[in-house]
Amino acid sequence: MNARRVLVAYGTKAGATAGIAEEIGRTLRDDGFDAVVLPAHTVTDVSGYDGVVLGGALYAGHWTGEARRCARRNAEQLRHRPLWLFSSGPIDSCAEQHEIPPVRGVARRVQQLGAREHRTFGGAVTAETSGPVARAMVRRGKGGDFRNPERIRAWAHQIGTELERAREPFRVGDVEPAG
Repeated sequence: MNARRVLVAYGTKAGATAGIAEEIGRTLRDDGFDAVVLPAHTVTDVSGYDGVVLGGALYAGHWTGEARRCARRNAEQLRHRPLWLFSSGPIDSCAEQHEIPPVRGVARRVQQLGAREHRTFGGAVTAETSGPVARAMVRRGKGGDFRNPERIRAWAHQIGTELERAREPFRVGDVEPAG
């Protein structure tokens, strides 16, 4: 039996969200899945995947455009497969202290696409982050890397467990087994 294929797609500006996506993909591969990690702007068809994880960086209370466009472009296919959404962005430890609900636009996508869950992870602004705002934050001591690899891996394991338990008798387009 072939390993279940999972797409982990992400929209990022400075790379922190890509790091979260890579950690999710690595964990799913360690758990026996065929996990593919791709930038959201390159994803035009999700039909070849048994599950999808889509994440976006948060800026000014909105997901990055490439994550939003990926969700919109693939909406019909995403509605018919297990889907999880994540956001990254708080540049402090609040995501470690309590679950942060999705911002309004992402919450709407959770509903529209039938996502099983949304999770918010801390973001990162470090000396390596490009841009004048990031450099100013680091100079003022307001930067840091607030991504928690253990929390990311735990969520990826949970996704893998849910995919293994999923007993969808058939998908749209499949022929229902005779019985």
